[in-house]
Amino acid sequence: MAGNVHELRPKTGSDTEKITINLGYVDLGHIDLLVQDGFYSNRTDFIRTAIRNQIERHADATRQAVARKSLDLGLRHFSRADLEAARAAEQRLDIRVLGLASIAADVTPELAQATIASISVLGTLQASAAVKAALADRTR
Repeated sequence: MAGNVHELRPKTGSDTEKITINLGYVDLGHIDLLVQDGFYSNRTDFIRTAIRNQIERHADATRQAVARKSLDLGLRHFSRADLEAARAAEQRLDIRVLGLASIAADVTPELAQATIASISVLGTLQASAAVKAALADRTR
């Protein structure tokens, strides 16, 4: 039975990205106080909640911007077959993603250059270092 299992998409590790922020001591102390008093489970929980609240606060503006900029929302994966089909159809892709754009590991820099006219990712781009370098002049 285990031999029949096929991986639908490659495991890329976590679905989150770690960031570093600088906070003043008093702000950090306020967060620790809220954690200590049980409002949040830890500092990360507080910060994640604060970020989500701000995103929700500006939801109408971001929805309009997503539509205006014609962004794909969420996860957008480009396989080698996708790019080869675009090349065969003599199409060049303008990739615009808010979330995660991933280019398959077996995509060569030459194939990426031949098929991707521009790439704009608000979030994270997962691609090989060689493909990222090949697309550097097309990245906005």
